[in-house]
Amino acid sequence: MNNIGNLFTAGGVVMWPLLGFSILAVALIIERIVFWVKINNRQNRVVREVLQLYRLDNVVGALDKLQQNADLPMSRIFLAALELEEPTPEEFRLALESEAQAEIPLLKRFQNIFDTIIGLAPLLGLLGTVLGLIISFESLDIGDVGSTKTSNVTGGISQALVSTASGLIVAIFTLFFANSFRGLYMRQIAWIQEYGGQLELLYRRRYERGDRSYAPTR
Repeated sequence: MNNIGNLFTAGGVVMWPLLGFSILAVALIIERIVFWVKINNRQNRVVREVLQLYRLDNVVGALDKLQQNADLPMSRIFLAALELEEPTPEEFRLALESEAQAEIPLLKRFQNIFDTIIGLAPLLGLLGTVLGLIISFESLDIGDVGSTKTSNVTGGISQALVSTASGLIVAIFTLFFANSFRGLYMRQIAWIQEYGGQLELLYRRRYERGDRSYAPTR
């Protein structure tokens, strides 16, 4: 604990906002990890089972499966289209696309905050560097090398180095997870397009052959 306290003392005032950024980043990263683990563990399996049920004309079973897993984005997208009353293929497609667009903010949640932390943390570190150098130059007395002000010079240099390193550490740590979540988001969008296209194709085939047994009754 003493080492941490000394680190904060050496880093100067910018260490406190950097600490706030790091705590915020860790909290949001944990939330996103829990979110993506839940989706990756269940969603693909559920969607494949739903498509198989729908392919076998078990529409009621497919709807029940989706409603039981309505906490998954793909389930909500499918339900938005399958719960329509006798839609045309165009209406069915629009329902899928509209709900998919509505799910995007949930999939990209906190991305702007991550980007802000990634951008501001190095700048705060740079600010600490500038402040540390100012302290060093103010304390520097070329004509009095043995002065007690030498400690202020070393303290200013220490602040410059510690704050820069801390800002970079926070930014790099956040960037790693932000890019990982961005990759999961892009893969999720690809799966939405793939599975949504399969469901739309199955519906269009049923519609063209005049099978209206797929429409839910209300």
